Amino acid sequence: MEKKLSLTPKIIKDIKRIKKADILVGIPSYNSEATISHVIKAVRLGLTKYFPKYKSVIINSDCGSSDNTRKIARNNLQDYKDLESILIAHEMHPFSRSLHTPISEMVTSFRGAPGKGKAFRRIFEIANELRVRVVVVVDSDLRSITPEWIQLLGGPIIFQGYDYVAPLYTRHKYDGTITNSIIYPLTRALYGKKIRQPIGGEFGFSANVLKDYLKKEIWDTDVAYYGIDIWMTTMALANGFNICQSFLGAKIHNPKSVSTLAPMFKQVIGTIFSLAEEYSETWKTIKKSEELPTFGFQSQVIPEEVEQDFNDLYQSFHRGFKKFDCIWQEILKNNNRAELSRIVLLQKKDLSFPAHLWVKILYDYLCFYHRFKNVFIEMSLPLVLESMIPLYFGFIASYVKKTMKLSNQQAEEEIEKLCLEFEKSKPYLIENWDKKE
Repeated sequence: MEKKLSLTPKIIKDIKRIKKADILVGIPSYNSEATISHVIKAVRLGLTKYFPKYKSVIINSDCGSSDNTRKIARNNLQDYKDLESILIAHEMHPFSRSLHTPISEMVTSFRGAPGKGKAFRRIFEIANELRVRVVVVVDSDLRSITPEWIQLLGGPIIFQGYDYVAPLYTRHKYDGTITNSIIYPLTRALYGKKIRQPIGGEFGFSANVLKDYLKKEIWDTDVAYYGIDIWMTTMALANGFNICQSFLGAKIHNPKSVSTLAPMFKQVIGTIFSLAEEYSETWKTIKKSEELPTFGFQSQVIPEEVEQDFNDLYQSFHRGFKKFDCIWQEILKNNNRAELSRIVLLQKKDLSFPAHLWVKILYDYLCFYHRFKNVFIEMSLPLVLESMIPLYFGFIASYVKKTMKLSNQQAEEEIEKLCLEFEKSKPYLIENWDKKE
């Protein structure tokens, strides 16, 4: 039975006008009025400069912005007079494009609860209907994007035969702490690839990967929201696609609101846990990690400063102990729970959350999910995932204290040690995964 598309009749009509394309760049957006114009212009110039022989489409898939994002996106297209009558489709000789020759463009709007993954669903479906060779997706809140990013994300697929391109950035030591402390080391340990930014926000992928994505019914899960990036990356890793990464320089984007931390954390971790369950027979056989081919000139870039409030992290850790200790007792092994209790008693100046304990705590949570996935009621799984957040705060507080006087490169070496600890302790995960308790 053919799957029903989420596209409106108008968008389907637009697709029929365009007929076919080679490259599609998708820009999911939500309240990005300050940056959307810059992102679209960078994408247009990147396609024009680096892929002049290919027919290209830009999709701005908005998830219900309440500011002027959609209006600015539409007006931005009017900067090019030639676009006014050919907003959706324009048949042109592939060798004749100039800076003012139109790239086909769409602005789609979304009805319903906003979610990045739902915006991606429309991008995927449009790309499939247009039978494109490569899809590139970039965030709409970028301030550091350049036209070269489009080349670096799409070029390895078109010219080198790769299936999936992940971003590689220079980031401040306190930027992306969820990635640094959980997502990167866990993904690397499970699937054996040193993919530094599994949830970076900018990716390129081939038509073969796109077909795999569209086979999955995941649009009523956490993947439809913040879980989409790790889902895309893990699907590519677990299914054996040819993967590389491209160095894009510094990633400078609008800071995320503190209010988004809890839902983002739960949705990303919930997704990575569910995928670990789905692909357990794959990752159990992987014993070590390997480097990925990397494109782009890895210049020395100074990233934007990011601050972490040690005192606030420490206090949040302690508040979480009072609130969630009863849950931790159910999830953590006795020796891990005992070591955690000793850490809670430490004064601020003495705080030290060792990597080996952090790794085993995460593995305990993953095994708990595996054992009880079929008995979670609707409210219990989010609560279990929420109980991880104070533990994450505690580990990051310890990391901040440890790296306060270190350079970004020296702090990166600490992340590498953490990754090796995840790999070293993987037998602990496998042993407890298969235990019947």
